[in-house]
Amino acid sequence: MSTLADQLTIGELAARSGLATSALRYYEQLGLISANRTTGGQRRYQRSMLRRVAFVRAAQRVGLSLEEAGAALSRLPADHAPTAAEWAPVARAWQRRIDQQIAELQLLRRKLGGCIGCGCLSLRTCSLYNPEDTAAERGAGARYLLGDEPPEPRRPVRPGR
Repeated sequence: MSTLADQLTIGELAARSGLATSALRYYEQLGLISANRTTGGQRRYQRSMLRRVAFVRAAQRVGLSLEEAGAALSRLPADHAPTAAEWAPVARAWQRRIDQQIAELQLLRRKLGGCIGCGCLSLRTCSLYNPEDTAAERGAGARYLLGDEPPEPRRPVRPGR
């Protein structure tokens, strides 16, 4: 067990991690980090919490949610730095998630020029590909960006033709 001298106050953890104290309290509420309490109720964090905070911030930088970061942290030891063997399954899961994000970004890049999912960048295109928001019937989100195939565009009917 570490002594009080080996532990960080919430202010010290905030200064070292670059996060606001409110964010640290939120992380604690979510179970991402934990604190011991003094007899006066003040939080004291083991220095290993710095590593956990850094882990969560890294997860967020690659697009993982706090929930996903928490799931990964639950697979790692809380009392010591993970060994290579302990880290490997987490790294593989992150790699799969990052590969999925890369694929989604590549699809977005390909489709961005003409349409962002349903054609909402162009009213003219939108009226052809998604009249009366028919894509909404397929579910939430930008349906065509998510992989749904848009219908063939309808040609506008011109009067007198």
